[in-house]
Amino acid sequence: MPELHGENVMSDFRNSLLRLWSVVLCGWCLAGAGCTVGPSPGVPAVMLPNPLPVPAANADVVWEQLVDVVDDYFRIQREERVQRFADVEVEGRIDTFPVVGATYLEPWRRDSVGPFERTEATLQTIRRRATVRVVPSEQGYLIDLAVFKELEDLQQPEYATAGRATFRYDSSLRRLNEPIGGQPLTKGWIPLGRDLLLEQQMLAALQARLGYLPVAAPATF
Repeated sequence: MPELHGENVMSDFRNSLLRLWSVVLCGWCLAGAGCTVGPSPGVPAVMLPNPLPVPAANADVVWEQLVDVVDDYFRIQREERVQRFADVEVEGRIDTFPVVGATYLEPWRRDSVGPFERTEATLQTIRRRATVRVVPSEQGYLIDLAVFKELEDLQQPEYATAGRATFRYDSSLRRLNEPIGGQPLTKGWIPLGRDLLLEQQMLAALQARLGYLPVAAPATF
């Protein structure tokens, strides 16, 4: 028993050091960033419309530039190009795999835009995924970009010292009415809405690659 008590004390001490080191590291990074108020690098000073209207151009050029921008932030899961059947164009779509948010220890990654998002991703487990629709229009195309943000939902803190062999009562019993077939794959994540800053950063990068000035935002569809 004395040995077990000593191990628990050492575990609590290590966990306290880890939490203290995380807070100190985030504070140091924020101080280095200056905690300035204003647009983050890569985010336009004026909000771009989303969906973003793109003037009529070569569909292959627009698609390749869009895929290149998305690939800088996410790993693409599914890609369906804009297709033409007779005189009708069918919209294209890009879906990505979820990606865990960039922390202060990963300065080369750009998916956590601004000090707040990077600090949150350092202290919490945040992930993002993107969905892009390319809708044909009379003037060209509409780029509808949506980045969804989620927070990991754990049954207990990661470094909790409570015994894992103890029967727990804080989670309900899960019942599967149809055990055969597809099952949900995203359990354990809390939706946090859309990441507007990252959406704006990606749209600005696409606009810079295509080299045009945005036109007035069209009506929603």
